[in-house]
Amino acid sequence: MNTLETVISGLMRRYQERVPDVQKIIDAMIAEGMIATADDIENDHVAFRTMGVPQLGIQSFEKIFLALGYQKRDFYNFPAKKLNAFWYAPPTPKQPRIFVSELRVEQLSETAQRIIKSYTDEVKTDPADSLDLTDGAAIDAFLHQPLWRTPTLEDYETLLKESEYAAWVIYNRYYLNHFTISVHNLPKGYNTVAEFNVFLERIGIQLNDSGGKIKQSPDGGLLQSSTVAEMLEATFANDKTYTIAGSYVEFAERRVLPQFQHLSVENLTREHRREGFEAGNADKIFESTYTSQTEKVM
Repeated sequence: MNTLETVISGLMRRYQERVPDVQKIIDAMIAEGMIATADDIENDHVAFRTMGVPQLGIQSFEKIFLALGYQKRDFYNFPAKKLNAFWYAPPTPKQPRIFVSELRVEQLSETAQRIIKSYTDEVKTDPADSLDLTDGAAIDAFLHQPLWRTPTLEDYETLLKESEYAAWVIYNRYYLNHFTISVHNLPKGYNTVAEFNVFLERIGIQLNDSGGKIKQSPDGGLLQSSTVAEMLEATFANDKTYTIAGSYVEFAERRVLPQFQHLSVENLTREHRREGFEAGNADKIFESTYTSQTEKVM
């Protein structure tokens, strides 16, 4: 297993342990005959959330994956949520794309900024600079270790009122936010987001309905849906516990580009389909961890 495979494998292993919906969906896909094993699933992309402070944020996080052969692509702006994001193309089509967002901390209230910086200031220098980026196990361990002390419940709840994204990151840090099942390569009857959503709801999966259960790009080429985040009992400072949003699962359908419509299904590859992301879709997908969605299923 090479360095990148070690990192992705480590991320997915811990993520699956934490998000029971993943195994539930995979088991049902196998039972329905869509796939033979979990390895048959194409992982469209994985996503991470970060705090936009000088020693962290996208500029730090991206060093890991740029060193592993990823290429930085388009920028996205989310004005209402005060977020920046970029996506990164993998070295080969076998690996997932990566979507990294960061909170524009300086645009929050003074109270929220003070809370966030009381934690992030514990990180004195950019941690990516002291990481051995050729050591997959070291990178995997880093992505799952706390960057700052465990937050207090009071700080979490204060942030939650102003920025649910901020609250998620202050507790979860770099934890994998979601992975994405590519549905367009599944068997007929399941290979569109609309059809796959029917399957998901039939097996009892709750879908994020912000902006509609299907989020579609203006060009019609990218369709996405997602589960509502799993609720976890989190332990805060002083051993206080509280139920918070964890991670979720996303589903993507990338339609064939007009110039490649003549190709037969067996000749289609990733490069023949709609690439990149769509800010309008992603804006609503972010809300998979928001109380507007999670409180519907509690």
